[in-house]
Amino acid sequence: MDSKILVLLVVAVFVGGSFGFGGAYMFYSPQINELTTDLDDLESQHQTLTEQYITLSGQHSNLLRQYDTLSQEYETLSQEYENLLTQYNEIKSSYEVLINRYEVLTGSIPLSPQPTSAETIEREYEWRYESSTWKLSLSIPESLYEYYKTLDRSFDEDFSVYVTHPYDDEYIDMIIEKFNSIAINKELTEVEKVNLVIAFVQSLPYTSDEVTTPFDEYPRYPLETLVDGGGDCEDTAILTAALLDAMNYDTVLLGLPGHMAVGVHIENGYGSYYSYNDREYFYLETTSEGWQIGELPDEYQGESAHIYHLIPVPILTHNWTATQTGFKITLEVTVKNLGSAMATGIKVYAAFDAGEDYVWNPEESEAFDLNIGRDVTLKLVLNVPENEYTRLIVGILDAEGYLVDVSYSEWFHT
Repeated sequence: MDSKILVLLVVAVFVGGSFGFGGAYMFYSPQINELTTDLDDLESQHQTLTEQYITLSGQHSNLLRQYDTLSQEYETLSQEYENLLTQYNEIKSSYEVLINRYEVLTGSIPLSPQPTSAETIEREYEWRYESSTWKLSLSIPESLYEYYKTLDRSFDEDFSVYVTHPYDDEYIDMIIEKFNSIAINKELTEVEKVNLVIAFVQSLPYTSDEVTTPFDEYPRYPLETLVDGGGDCEDTAILTAALLDAMNYDTVLLGLPGHMAVGVHIENGYGSYYSYNDREYFYLETTSEGWQIGELPDEYQGESAHIYHLIPVPILTHNWTATQTGFKITLEVTVKNLGSAMATGIKVYAAFDAGEDYVWNPEESEAFDLNIGRDVTLKLVLNVPENEYTRLIVGILDAEGYLVDVSYSEWFHT
C-alpha cells in the first residue's frame, strides 16, 4: 500500500477517535462528576465510620475490662454474702437456743408478785363462837389482791389448787395465830378449834358469783374471799380448807351435787362423814351460821361426794402460733403453769397427724421446769410432709411422757 494512503488512514482514525471520545466525554461528563462526588462522600463517610469504629472498639474494650472487674467483685461479694448468711444462720440458731434456755431458766425461778403500790386493804371481821364475840383485823396489800384477781379461772377439775396456792400463806397464818390464841385462852379441844374456824367462815355473807362477778362461776382464792367479805359455797369451802390445812388438819374438799363443802379427819370427830383412803372425813358446812362438825344438811343426806385431796399440783396450759417457710413450719409455743406446784421435766411436743394414732415428723423440746405462775415461750421447727392431708398436733408432755394438754390445727393439704 502506498505510504501516503497509510498515513492518511492513520490520521483519519486518530481524528475520528478524538472526535468520538470528545463527544462521549461531553455526554457522560455530568454523570462522571456526580459519581465522583458520591465517591468522595462515601470515602468521607467511610473515614468517619472508621474513626467511630475505632472509638467504639476502645469503649467496648474498656467495658469488657469493667465487666471483668465487676464480675470478679460480684463473685467476691457473693462469696462474702454466702459466708455472712451462714454466719447469720449460725448466730440466729445460737440466739434461739439461748432464748429458749433463758425462757427455761426464768420459768424455773419462783415467782414473787411484785407490789405495784404501797396501798393496803383494811378488813375487820367479827364473829361469835360459844357465847363469845371475836374480832380480827387484816391489812392486805392491794397489789396481791389484784394479782389473784388476774389469775386464770379456766380450770375447774381440781379446786385444791385454790387452797394450796402459796402466795397468800402469810395472811392465812395471821388468822391462824388468832385462832391458836383463842384456843389456848379458852382451852379448846381439837374438835372445838375446828368449830371455831368454821364459825369464822360462816360469819362471812353468802354472795352469788352471778351478782358479784361478771361470771356464772368464779372460784375465789382465799385472799379474795377475805377481801371481798364473802362468797358462795365453793369460795367459803376453799377458805375453810386453806385455814384447816395450814393448821395441819387432814382436810379435803367435798364436791356434792350443786354444792361444795369441807371434810376433816380428826380424832373424836362425830356426825356425818365421807370415807376416803380408809379415813373418815367429817362433814363441815361453810355457807351459813350454826353448823358444826359432822352436821350434814338434809338435802345432801345420802348424796355421794367427789373428794379433792389438798395436794399442790401444776396445771399446764398452752397456746401457739405457726409460720411456714417452704416445707418448714416454725412454732412458737407459750406454756403457762396455773397450778400451785412446780412442773418438772416437761417438754413441748408437736407433730403432724397421720391418722389412726400415728404422726409424721414429731419434734419435742428439751425437758424443763416451770414454776408456779410462770410462763415460757419456746420454738420448734418441723419439716412438713409433702402431699399429705394432715393437721398440727401441739401439746405438753409431762415427765412420764404423757400429753397433759393438747391442741390441734384445722386439717389442711401440704
